[in-house]
Amino acid sequence: MDKRKLGLIAILVVALVLIIDQASKVWVKTHMSLGETIEIANWFKIYFVENPGMAFGWEFGGKLFLSLFRIVAIGFIGYYLYSLVKNGYKKGYIICVSLIMAGAFGNIIDSIFYGEIFSASYPGHVASLVSLGEGYSSWLHGNVVDMLYFPLIEGTFPSWFPKWGGEHFIFFSPIFNIADSAITVGIFILLIFYRKTLALSLEKKEKNKA
Repeated sequence: MDKRKLGLIAILVVALVLIIDQASKVWVKTHMSLGETIEIANWFKIYFVENPGMAFGWEFGGKLFLSLFRIVAIGFIGYYLYSLVKNGYKKGYIICVSLIMAGAFGNIIDSIFYGEIFSASYPGHVASLVSLGEGYSSWLHGNVVDMLYFPLIEGTFPSWFPKWGGEHFIFFSPIFNIADSAITVGIFILLIFYRKTLALSLEKKEKNKA
């Protein structure tokens, strides 16, 4: 495929994910209080939470470290995506990397800006946009907005079950966002269908460095 078309596809994928991701986050942030739930179905809910960590609410290191790590990672992914387009790699592979980059970019927007432009969210109170610098935190210290919750199976372990007998359980309890989904889908498809392409691309980069 023509390199210009590949570049356009990459740009469109990144832009589309970012628009959907940020639109959903801003709506939730300005229409729901922290911890509020909207039930779409028994197995799907919009559940507003915020997290200072990484994808699916995981935390690692300090907030500033995470934000800086995301920025550096986006830089590397962006350069890698540019080299893929430049060298005319497969369209599907470029879409996967574009999804991963868009997801990382979507969450870093929260970390960089949200603390500066939104008031704080807490139970019973819906946040609002505020003047720059009057938000709940400073640059690079904003919380990531999550809202997609899929409690697919919920129940209680039978009394005879080792260790957890009688305890309540929920299968698939992480709460995440569109950006997290883009990263997960991109990595999943890449590892299932494009492992050889990934290995060859990384091997080629190593040879160029030598």
